[in-house]
Amino acid sequence: MVADLSLNPLPEPGRPAARSARAKLAADRHLWRKLGMIISLLIFSLAIFLLFRTMETLDMARIQTALADTTSRQIGLALGCATISYMALTGYDAVAMRQLRLKVPYRTIALGSFAAYAISFVLGFPPITGGTVRYWVYSRAGLTPGKVASLTLIASITFWLGMALVLGLALSLQPVAISELDHLAPRLNFLFGAGVLATIMGYLAFVSLRRRRMRIRGLRLELPGFVLTCCQIVLGLIDLCGAAAALFFLLPAGHGINYILFVALYVFACLLGIASNAPGGIGVFELTMLHIVSVPSPDSVLASLLIFRVVYYFLPFLLALALLGAHEGALRWRSLREAMAQSGAEDDEQ
Repeated sequence: MVADLSLNPLPEPGRPAARSARAKLAADRHLWRKLGMIISLLIFSLAIFLLFRTMETLDMARIQTALADTTSRQIGLALGCATISYMALTGYDAVAMRQLRLKVPYRTIALGSFAAYAISFVLGFPPITGGTVRYWVYSRAGLTPGKVASLTLIASITFWLGMALVLGLALSLQPVAISELDHLAPRLNFLFGAGVLATIMGYLAFVSLRRRRMRIRGLRLELPGFVLTCCQIVLGLIDLCGAAAALFFLLPAGHGINYILFVALYVFACLLGIASNAPGGIGVFELTMLHIVSVPSPDSVLASLLIFRVVYYFLPFLLALALLGAHEGALRWRSLREAMAQSGAEDDEQ
């Protein structure tokens, strides 16, 4: 008698092991996510505590005087540099659209990108707030949620490439000055900077040799090639240098920090703010800058930081809300006009 193996299939070897491996990977991800949240909360709590301790030593009258002493030229330069930074940010989404082979008018890209960044900078949680704004704008242009998610990931790569380039250049060009802040040997700072730049060059070569497809956060994504990656690097550099310049021009005289070093310090403060998960790095960013910028009166530095918050965060936030409202109103008005025109055409036929 021959047994019918088709009715009683043997268990496939390795399948339980594969399931166990996936379960372990999911558990590890959950653990790292919790650990990251705890570390972010600790960084934010410590920064807020130290910021309040620092604020106790400041004089509100001097802060008001420093605010009043800020010239219109300083504010104008800061506004101009902030504009350059936000224009580069719109390029993040434009490069991503090009990579995804999506044809969307630049005015729509500029609105979606600017509004997403301006709102997420203030409210925090960029994947949620920025993603929601992008989907609200881009879905009207026919983009699916998957395309919007892929676009957001490519834009994030642009941001981190810019961050890495600025840090690499600063550590390589200003190793002695940075050693006074991180207390590492200048030679070690230079080696770190050279390593970062070499990593960027390696990534550039990696995406240039052939098309590279990766799975990131569950999305199957083709990485930008040589030309678009170079565009990403340049845009990231312009964005960060513009944002840093906006604060640099607002600083009081006598701080003694050259611009190249300041850009590196700005990026370092931003990284700490990102690690804290605080909206716009608030608290963490200010505390870092108060300890980095050495002037006789720290009250004037805080005044500069307050104006910077208004110029780079609050004003773009209000402008983004106004533009989104106007955009939505224009779409509703267009729909109403089309409906009225269609109704009139039907009446004429009758």
